[in-house]
Parts: sequence; C-alpha cells; structure tokens
Amino acid sequence: MHAMRNLEIVWEDLMEAFENGDTEMIYFLDRETGEVFSVPADYDDEPFWEEVGANRERYLEIPPFDYGQERQMVHAFIQGIANDGLKAMLVRAFTGKHSHGKLNEILSFYPEEQERFQALREELLTTRAAHWLEEHDIYPPERGFD
Repeated sequence: MHAMRNLEIVWEDLMEAFENGDTEMIYFLDRETGEVFSVPADYDDEPFWEEVGANRERYLEIPPFDYGQERQMVHAFIQGIANDGLKAMLVRAFTGKHSHGKLNEILSFYPEEQERFQALREELLTTRAAHWLEEHDIYPPERGFD
C-alpha cells in the first residue's frame, strides 16, 4: 500500500478516461506526475510495455467505462420519471439495442429531464473515479479529497 498523497490531476482528463468505452484504448494515471494518458491496446512498443509492467505502482491502469453501472443508473432514472408517456418511450428505448443513443435523442425534447439525466451520469462517473482514486490512496486537492 502506498502512503496517502496529494496529486494534481486534470479532472477532465480523468473523467474522459473513465468515460472510455473503447476497448482498443487503455488509459493510465502516472502516480508521480498526475498525468492521464492513453495508448492503443495493440501498441507495438515493447520498451513502453516493459516500463509499465516494471512500474505497476507508478502507472495505474484506469478501469474502462462500466456499462453495467450505467444501465442501473438509467433504469433508476427512468423509474423516477413522472410523465407516463415519456417514461413509456424511455422504457422501450432502454430495452432496445443501442439504447443510450435513443435515450439521448428522446431526452433532447425534454431539456429538464435531459439535464437531470446528465447530472446523474456525471455523479456516477465522479463517484466511481473518486472511489478508484481513494483505493489507490490518491487525493487530488482540487476535488476536496485531502
């Protein structure tokens, strides 16, 4: 286990990494510099992978986007909709293929609900990132974890 440390991290870069659903990209956090960077999963640079492998405590692989958690959040969001017509449309969209895209299209006609949905999604990502950082004893001062 590492000692707790404050680390300057560009929060937007970290959120981008946590939103990454592309299995072709791998994101890392450099524990020493706070840099968030990505490489293709098939990156053909043996010295790079040896460096990362030899310094696993320094280069933390950021977990990919968790579609399961998002589906649970979307389900809970839909259950909280008061407008029965909108709720029915969202249920149909949610149970179909590529439901997230359809959900955003439908919500674009309901700005208050779209704003509420985006706030819930941002909260989910922020909480997940904060817990991940805490698991690694990293507390970015600008996010109030110190």
